[in-house]
Amino acid sequence: MKKILMFALLAIMATGAQAAKKKTAPKNNQPVFTVVKQNKITSIKDQNRSGTCWAYSTLSFLESEILKKTGKTYNLSEMFVAHKTYEDRAEKAIRMHGDVSFAQGGSTYDPIYCWQHYGMVPETAMPLPGTMTGDSLANFSEFFAVLTPYVEAIAKGKQKKLSPAWKNGLIGIIDAYLGKTPESFTYEGKTYTPKSFAASLGLDMNDYVHFTSYTHHPFWTQFAVEVQDNWRWPLSWNIPIDDICKIIDYAIDNGYTVAWGGDVSEDGFTRSGLGIAYDLKKARDLSGTDADRWVKMSNSSKKAKADSLGVNAPEVVPTQEMRQKAFDNWETTDDHGMHIFGIAKDQNGKEYYMVKNSWGESGKYKGIWYMTKAFVAYKTMDFMVNKNAVPANIRKKLNI
Repeated sequence: MKKILMFALLAIMATGAQAAKKKTAPKNNQPVFTVVKQNKITSIKDQNRSGTCWAYSTLSFLESEILKKTGKTYNLSEMFVAHKTYEDRAEKAIRMHGDVSFAQGGSTYDPIYCWQHYGMVPETAMPLPGTMTGDSLANFSEFFAVLTPYVEAIAKGKQKKLSPAWKNGLIGIIDAYLGKTPESFTYEGKTYTPKSFAASLGLDMNDYVHFTSYTHHPFWTQFAVEVQDNWRWPLSWNIPIDDICKIIDYAIDNGYTVAWGGDVSEDGFTRSGLGIAYDLKKARDLSGTDADRWVKMSNSSKKAKADSLGVNAPEVVPTQEMRQKAFDNWETTDDHGMHIFGIAKDQNGKEYYMVKNSWGESGKYKGIWYMTKAFVAYKTMDFMVNKNAVPANIRKKLNI
């Protein structure tokens, strides 16, 4: 009897263990990543309800640059950059009588320009605006509901001559929602101005170069990428599509990171933490869904079907022509800025870029996204790197 009870107990335990194993074992098509190379980054931040990905991603990139060069960790103020950028963008919109867009967005160049002309401050010198109203995160809904009509009223007004008072009103609104930019502050026992603090960080803003890849301008020349949030019109080097990943790979392999801007509106960019250049036609075939049913399905259902394929989801092979067509017909849009800092492989050996987002510790990977090289080659709008992170043959060709 004791033996029977013992065998029964062992059988129950074995069954339970097998059930637990089945429950916890990952599905074969769910990605399991192995890090190939990752470079140092600072902590994950949350832009919350603000269109400031450009500030978060670029300052994250610059924080990694400081960390690489000095070994010191800094938390730089996104709101200082936003304040100065919105002042400048409003002035440009008003000077152009409203014929330049005014919005929350920006580019990787805006923090560079801010650093060069106004300096920089740490987060402690100008905290997130929510702290003024009992919160800890940014929320620009009310802010821009007030600021945008103000700028438009001045820019498109009927008055023949502007008084200087409009700028006082502009600064007043921005100060009310973001806080005032400090003239001086104390950090780790020393007193700084924004410019002296920027100088103490050891970076040269002339070291940073921008790249893009489109055929409506000649390769190996510079042009300003024609999107609204690139309103300062900085120049990017135009390179062939194959050189996008060559430069990013070289940068990561040599200990550098990349400030990236691109399109995240596609089905292949998921909230769970993946960026895949889905070939939706092949995904439809693999999902067992016939064409008629596929056409009638909602976008969310199509995305769920494609997502269920995981690492086995088929990808398009991006070409220069595909990139150009998607830019020309507005399929590729200037959506989001993030920070590429590493390379990983899935269980099939496919390589992905490890990307720091600014949506807090969200998604399956706690604020980190994994984007395939096909996705990056296809959906990159532009990116910025340290010129020392560019392969020697390309540097020589561009004389940088």
